Amino acid sequence: MSSALKLQIIEDMKTAMKAKEKDRLGVIRLMLAAIKQREVDERIDLDDTQVLVTLDKMIKQRRDSIQQFSDAGRDELAAVEQYEINIIQHYLPEPLSEAEIANLISAAMTETGATTMADMSKVIGLLKPTLQGRADMGQVSKLVKSKLS
Repeated sequence: MSSALKLQIIEDMKTAMKAKEKDRLGVIRLMLAAIKQREVDERIDLDDTQVLVTLDKMIKQRRDSIQQFSDAGRDELAAVEQYEINIIQHYLPEPLSEAEIANLISAAMTETGATTMADMSKVIGLLKPTLQGRADMGQVSKLVKSKLS
């Protein structure tokens, strides 16, 4: 079963080619290469959730790069990374608000019976499928940690 999201990205690649949108096309090709790399490495066809995980990882890498470029005073390189993030985010679902994330964390803690830091992995494990691509998992992890400590 192929991913509808992956098919959408392929269609957008064709559109970008026809419209001669060189920069956008480059980012889309990077996304497809990352997806293909995972499919080859793991010998599977990625579903939508796995494609989201891949895109989420690409955004995280670019955020890290932006931080490093900004610290080094290389704003032009940070701008390129930000442009790539904007293109990739187009394929992610609508981000959740802080209140929605807090409610989901509370519900997950109740459902798992989590009360200590030892229960953190249970809570994150339950939240990850719901939040993938819709929230920064690093931030979610910090929120869960603060609620459990």
